[in-house]
Amino acid sequence: MQAVALVVPDYDAGLAFYVGAMGFDLICDEDRGGGKRWVMVAPPGGGTALLLARAVNDAQRAAIGNQTGGRVGFFLETSEFDADHMRMIAAGVHFEEDPRDEPSGRVAVWQDPFGNRWDLLQPA
Repeated sequence: MQAVALVVPDYDAGLAFYVGAMGFDLICDEDRGGGKRWVMVAPPGGGTALLLARAVNDAQRAAIGNQTGGRVGFFLETSEFDADHMRMIAAGVHFEEDPRDEPSGRVAVWQDPFGNRWDLLQPA
């Protein structure tokens, strides 16, 4: 499985959102000693996982929510846009905009509780 690291304030906050609210699968949560854990989550059926990386210093804490310089840096593809959009709203996810239709498909920008910007998208 492929993975991308996502800096979070702590592992449990990341798990509460991505597994609890978003319904991602917990791939692994292994104690690595010294307060470190190897925590991976992925959307159901997804081919790419998130490695939740706990910020441990000021530079890493400053990067939380801004790993991509304020740009949308993460993309969650769906085949059921309207149902997933409504489920996410019910789970308290903040959408920056109403859904819009583009030549490439239906899309809406949302943020996780840490400030990372995502696209929810359904390809055309």
